[in-house]
Amino acid sequence: MSTPRPRIAAIIVAAGSGTRIGGTIELPKQYRAIGGEPLLRRTLRQFLTHPAVSSVTAVIHPNWAEAYQDAVAGLDGLAAPTFGGATRQDSVRAGIEALAGDPPDYVLIHDAARPFITHAVIDRILEGFAASDAVLVAVPLVDTLKKTDDARRIVDTVSRDRMWGAQTPQAFRYDLIRAAHARAVKAGRHDFTDDAAVAEWAGSTVMVVEGDPGNTKVTTAFDLDAADRRVRLEDYLRLADVRVGTGYDVHSFEPGDAVVLGNVRIPHVAKLNGHSDADVALHALTDAILGALGEGDIGSHFPPSDPQWRGADSAIFVEHAVRRVAARGGLLAHADITLIAEAPKIGPHREAMRARIAAICGITLDRVAVKATTNEKLGFVGRREGIAAIATATVRLPAL
Repeated sequence: MSTPRPRIAAIIVAAGSGTRIGGTIELPKQYRAIGGEPLLRRTLRQFLTHPAVSSVTAVIHPNWAEAYQDAVAGLDGLAAPTFGGATRQDSVRAGIEALAGDPPDYVLIHDAARPFITHAVIDRILEGFAASDAVLVAVPLVDTLKKTDDARRIVDTVSRDRMWGAQTPQAFRYDLIRAAHARAVKAGRHDFTDDAAVAEWAGSTVMVVEGDPGNTKVTTAFDLDAADRRVRLEDYLRLADVRVGTGYDVHSFEPGDAVVLGNVRIPHVAKLNGHSDADVALHALTDAILGALGEGDIGSHFPPSDPQWRGADSAIFVEHAVRRVAARGGLLAHADITLIAEAPKIGPHREAMRARIAAICGITLDRVAVKATTNEKLGFVGRREGIAAIATATVRLPAL
């Protein structure tokens, strides 16, 4: 008869307010986006997709319950969240107690702010249970350690021999860590900064297993920006099939008082004639993206004969094209639009257009270019009969 597989639960601590991130706290760091999705979502997914983890519970602050639901929408397998306490220690204990009704054999306790945890590190932790009931993932310190006084004057050089930098997850036999936390509360101790310290204080021997230097913690605004760049770079390196598509569109003028270009309304002596809002810039961009995919043109996806698109916001068309890219596991890397018009002047509205296009496409502002030129009074554009647009889109797809 085979030995039952141990039940392993993961507790993701996400109840912090994120005050160390700096600036105005509109959202705690765990709900901020890196690589286009909430940091917390990336962290949770690493545990939800690990085959040995049987349940995943997030510990959150009640003030951010709505932000949590938005962040995890569509993630399958999550247990209901638990509300945390005033300190990290209190929050972890709340998560531990939430499992008491159906206790697991082991529990992994991980900070939501470490989104780069890998399955390989989780595997090493689980292997550590063969030698200990309490396992800490850590990396050996390689920098020389200096101790200073209050004025930041060095008073001692500390040996780094056998010194480790603690990371998470920290993993324990469930009944052991539950008892250790209960004992700490009874003793009035709420000042432990990690769970290994709680276990050590309660008399347990904690074993260290090799962590990963890449398992970094997002604490400051600099960390958040670095994490975003790292995720985006990893995505770009993964998507090695680079494609470029072009689009061209033109619309004539008709009586009106404004044109819509790049999703920005610009006052003018006329408006553009078209079945939708006649946003020539977004129509050209839609064709460019679809062209990079080899999936037809805007008319094949949104026939002008279909009345549902009459007066439609052209952002719908671009969003559809970007979703087509995502459905194939890719991303839009760059959008470049040139508007050809004698009037109105594009320059005063260029940055607003770039910002709107970036938001519609879900890319950063530096990946959107909007340029304008006249037709030197030649042709229909030169006669001020309409506006033309040329767009180029760079799409990255998974390599075949």
